[in-house]
Amino acid sequence: MGIANILIVEDERIVAMEIESYLSKLGYHIGGICSTADEAYEKAIHLDIDLILMDIYLLDSSGIEAVSRIKKIKKEMPVIFLTAHMDDETIEKAIEEDPVAYLVKPFNRNELAVAIKIALKRQESPSHGVVLGDVILDNEFSYDSKSLELICCGEVIGLSKKERMLLKLFLENKNRLISNMTMEYELWPDQPSNASRRRTLVSRLRAKLKHKFIETFSSEGYIFKV
Repeated sequence: MGIANILIVEDERIVAMEIESYLSKLGYHIGGICSTADEAYEKAIHLDIDLILMDIYLLDSSGIEAVSRIKKIKKEMPVIFLTAHMDDETIEKAIEEDPVAYLVKPFNRNELAVAIKIALKRQESPSHGVVLGDVILDNEFSYDSKSLELICCGEVIGLSKKERMLLKLFLENKNRLISNMTMEYELWPDQPSNASRRRTLVSRLRAKLKHKFIETFSSEGYIFKV
């Protein structure tokens, strides 16, 4: 593959321009910038696009619906979803489109760069799944128990300190319920309980795991299923 041609679908013009500037500096070619589902469909179908960065909430429609339309014509088109938040119903619909990644706004530039590398690697090798970690989670994800790194398709996924601690806690207790109380004590031993803080952390790690593995049990806690 030569220089990748990336389509940016983002209805916030400033955000789109920031992404365009960053990707250009990385050496990628921007095949187009658009803010509506219809325009995204036309560009994706008629231009030689290697990857789509798709905002889930667009001016005229859902980004998920746009991807569904595009994949009826170009079934193997890799997509990275961009979103500020995702409810359970939206997550389920997004999963059906098999995105390479979900980036929760505000995401850092390294997260975007790694997600793009993974997407293009999948394009070059349909079998992908280059596992580097010693703990295999599935055909995409693995975990290095020495460096405490999460790996997807041979690329290290950037985790914050708390995300790394949470993943380690999950893996040490995989397939067992971790209560909310236990989680908060392990992650914030010197701070008072804060359900919003806990849910936000779980949500961000879940997005980086493409909404796999972590199951929520209402007010009880979570199970990391592998």
